[in-house]
Amino acid sequence: MIYFIIAASIVAADQGVKLWAVRALGPGGSLGLIPNVFHLTYAENRGAAFSILEGKLGFFVAVTVAMVGLLLYMAARGYIRGVFGRLAAVFIIGGALGNLIDRLFRGYVVDLFDFRLIHFAIFNVADVFITIGGIMLAVYFIFLEGKTLKGNGDGNQKPESRS
Repeated sequence: MIYFIIAASIVAADQGVKLWAVRALGPGGSLGLIPNVFHLTYAENRGAAFSILEGKLGFFVAVTVAMVGLLLYMAARGYIRGVFGRLAAVFIIGGALGNLIDRLFRGYVVDLFDFRLIHFAIFNVADVFITIGGIMLAVYFIFLEGKTLKGNGDGNQKPESRS
């Protein structure tokens, strides 16, 4: 239940920040918090990171649904275990659902965090969670997966057998 609350909180935060950006900044709007370093800039992204595959809405919806489904399946079947692994999956799921909502209801994703100092792509709250969750999931599978604890169904944790 806690993981559902975390995912829902990520979606709510993402959608709330995007709603603010739409209302306060609007198309072409920008607010320099640190001039020439960090701005809040309204952008409509019709692709993925750096606007790659622009205009492939159906593809992104399908990939998002498949990825969320795969992560839920992996968690349910015990391939992703422990708090760290599950948080990684929840971060990705929450972020993916935040961007999916935009794609389904707007036809594009609203981005607003604009690091101009390093000329990085404009991104949003969902992107932050997808990136952090992706890094966490990579760390989990590379370093932690074999060392996590697996539940025995009664709420107690025991080390996974090595047979």
